[in-house]
Amino acid sequence: MASSEIKVLIFTLNGEFYATDIMEVERILGFEEPTVLPEAPEFVQGVINYEGSILPIISLSKKFSMMDSKREDAKIIVVKQEEDKIGIVVDQVTEVGNINLEEVENPPHISTSLSKRYIKGLIKLKEKIIIFLNLAEILSSEEKEQLK
Repeated sequence: MASSEIKVLIFTLNGEFYATDIMEVERILGFEEPTVLPEAPEFVQGVINYEGSILPIISLSKKFSMMDSKREDAKIIVVKQEEDKIGIVVDQVTEVGNINLEEVENPPHISTSLSKRYIKGLIKLKEKIIIFLNLAEILSSEEKEQLK
């Protein structure tokens, strides 16, 4: 039986490794200071102009209630969500690699139902554990509405 592999983009946030399916990623941009929107949800850093339209920029570290880390080589990952797009700020994009789906383990039961929505599993790669995210599901439908 052929093992199924997918291509993932691996990035870091606060020293932890995360991965997302490369099919969810439209582009990786260098960090650009977003225009802050008044009364936006806390995890929204602001908006930037992306290919002539407004792209909301999400802070994953704020979304995950982590310390916000400011890095010079921060990147914005442009994620496709149906007809919408969002930009997600990460500390560093480290690599694109192939992951065997058999290597993805279910997240432990300690994670909440909320995080199960966007954590596909855990990948053991070399000496590190990578949290496999479903970036298209990172925002709840209420949060997506707030961005509109």
